Amino acid sequence: MRHLLFFAICLFSLQTDSLFGAGATTFTWESAKATLTPYDGPSVKGVDVSTLSNKVVVGYQGWFATTNDGGPLGWTHYQYQSKEPRPGKVCIDFWPDMTELDPDEKCATKLVHADGAPATVFSSRNPKTVNRHFQWMHHYGIDAAFVQRFAHSVSSSPNRFENSCRVLANCRAGANRNGVGYIVMYDLSGMPSNAMERVKNDWRMLVDGMRMTRDPNDKAYLHHRGKPLVAVWGVGFRPNDKKDRAYSLAECADFVNFLQHDPRYGGCSVMLGVPTGWRTGTRDSVSDPALVALLKQCEVISPWTPGRYKNPAEVTTHAKKYWGPDADWCKTQQIDYLPVVFPGFSWHNKMPDAPTDAIPRLKGKFLWQQYYELAKLNIPMVYQAMFDEMDEGTQIFKVTNNPPQGSPFVTYEGLPSDFYLKLVGSAAKMIRHETPATEVQWQ
Repeated sequence: MRHLLFFAICLFSLQTDSLFGAGATTFTWESAKATLTPYDGPSVKGVDVSTLSNKVVVGYQGWFATTNDGGPLGWTHYQYQSKEPRPGKVCIDFWPDMTELDPDEKCATKLVHADGAPATVFSSRNPKTVNRHFQWMHHYGIDAAFVQRFAHSVSSSPNRFENSCRVLANCRAGANRNGVGYIVMYDLSGMPSNAMERVKNDWRMLVDGMRMTRDPNDKAYLHHRGKPLVAVWGVGFRPNDKKDRAYSLAECADFVNFLQHDPRYGGCSVMLGVPTGWRTGTRDSVSDPALVALLKQCEVISPWTPGRYKNPAEVTTHAKKYWGPDADWCKTQQIDYLPVVFPGFSWHNKMPDAPTDAIPRLKGKFLWQQYYELAKLNIPMVYQAMFDEMDEGTQIFKVTNNPPQGSPFVTYEGLPSDFYLKLVGSAAKMIRHETPATEVQWQ
């Protein structure tokens, strides 16, 4: 199952603001950059942000927008072929649990629940909601979040740049206020060739405007090996007929060198998100010595796994074939290894030809098996995909078991809405060796 390929195609097709029905506010590049400011809020001491080691880090997409959030995008990532979510026209397979959110965090849709009440959703642009999400991370023992930054989108549109920066600022505040770490992650999906300079310029604007990784008031930005960590995802994947990753390995190497060594904007450690078959040049990976050479220059390697196995037995096989040998190779090269786990997969509402609940969660057994195999291998850090990605059904945050009518939705099978937050928090203790590794699922 080529989930990554489909994800990249969809992401590429959603770059045009008009598809989403842009909101009332629009930005030029100058007005968008003018919104960038350093952090001026409180900071709570919590997670040790000096290292990625002994951490479970979630991916935070932060790409949900609504018509009442004051931003430039209007409806984003809640609908598929329409400007407003309505029955049969949504692109999420789970529905968020909105019971804890206040009225100023909710936006009504044209979907309704069985009792006739309008089904509401949130915006990632709302600082109150994002802070709530980081409160959940802290409460359930999740260490940090990779804040996703989609390079082609933010470097092509001032509206998307501004909105993404607003979400990043929300995450920065949420992390600082709740003692959680955060890291900028560039996703290169959809980048054309000869455009990496635009991504460099985006980082320059973050450093100059937000003082990203340079701000003494920002105590939450996570470091690794003595330097602020920046993640770059989408390196070394085999090209496809959609050419959604037209950039070259040489361009990736140039960007990594910029982040590590530029005299003004460098000084960072770099994590590279790579294909499952990176080490052998197989499956979804290119077979090119230039990839290996680039990987040897970075501090952390993180191979993507969603969709690469579909049940607990396949997890065990994957651990033996990939995770163990990968970790051994990284150890010999003195590179840190960050494997990815995911709770299940479903994107029928976005991709109608795909089945609903394509990779079942099995009431947590599927995800727990992944953590158990990693704990047995003594791998001390894990990337949990994802915190909030309802588009592909990989989210672990709170969703409802009573979704609206009119579209097929998946639920947590009657389990509490915070079940997967609790599970990941418990698994994190196992990864940190605070509790023994056990195949018996947490209850």
